[in-house]
Amino acid sequence: MTEFFAQWLPYEWAWTVATICGVLLIALPLMLAVAMIIYMDRKVWAAINLRRGPNVVGPFGLLQSFADGLKVFLQETIVPSAANKGIFILAPIVTFTVALAAWAVIPFDAGVVLADINVGLLYILAISSLSVYGIVMSGWASNSKYPFFSAMRAAAQMISYEVSIGFILICVVLWAGTFNLSDIVEAQRGHGFGIVNGYFFNLLLFPMWVVFFISCLAETQRVPFDLTEAESELVAGYQTEYSSMSFALFWLGEYANILLMCTLNAILFFGGWLPPIDWAPLYYVPGIVWLFGKILFFFFMFSWVMATVPRYRYDQLMRLGWKIFLPMSLIFVVLVSGYLMFTRYGA
Repeated sequence: MTEFFAQWLPYEWAWTVATICGVLLIALPLMLAVAMIIYMDRKVWAAINLRRGPNVVGPFGLLQSFADGLKVFLQETIVPSAANKGIFILAPIVTFTVALAAWAVIPFDAGVVLADINVGLLYILAISSLSVYGIVMSGWASNSKYPFFSAMRAAAQMISYEVSIGFILICVVLWAGTFNLSDIVEAQRGHGFGIVNGYFFNLLLFPMWVVFFISCLAETQRVPFDLTEAESELVAGYQTEYSSMSFALFWLGEYANILLMCTLNAILFFGGWLPPIDWAPLYYVPGIVWLFGKILFFFFMFSWVMATVPRYRYDQLMRLGWKIFLPMSLIFVVLVSGYLMFTRYGA
């Protein structure tokens, strides 16, 4: 894209314009996708509960998310008199911005990525860790005990599952030999001990994907780990005092994070843009279509869990993170590295 604009502009300006266009090509469709997956979320919940879901606004209810967005846009933004106004207003902006920033290194197809950096996985880990700051800022700045309790829960929950996710990602990096997300996808070609095709999933890392998927639910505060928004004891959680677009920014950031985690499931464990099996006709389908199909599948699993699994107690949440997932992920780091030493490196 830079070379295209360089025909008329100096190289520095061409690079700047190309980067801005790349950002818009990711951010604008992502915002539209967030609206559509909120609709999909509600439809899946309704189907599982034998209800109809959104079906009035627009054909089949497709415009319901936009109607909800217009409603919150027209509402008044209320800032509590005792709140720290600067941090109170900044918190949803931080949540929303951090959720978008992570998409800069996501490869949608071979070579189709905004920033193809060699430490893409570390960048994702760092950015996803920052998402909790918006929640903590909102809980503290509200000057209300229930949002503050929710913020403290979010911090403890993030620490518990970030540690496990870190060790899971070490297993992926050991297998692929790189932190580059595009190379991680390419490293999944044809592995599976001759039993299953690695284009679909890696048999050795499959148990780690199960742990990763559950950790993603906790990382994004989704059921059964939505203890930061537990209405029964926290009224509504960290966003209790928010209204209008500041409230909407939290939801946009949350769903952008959910989409990001679904994408990481597809890229790290299920071959990204690669077709599910190594069959020549499947390569005529663009890789981005395969990636989007996998993302939708994992999002359906997120919705399915939310509609069927009851909420954990807080002590159960902590026990799962520290006493089960952490030891399991540590054991798999040893197993994966040992397997690679005895097979790939001939030790």
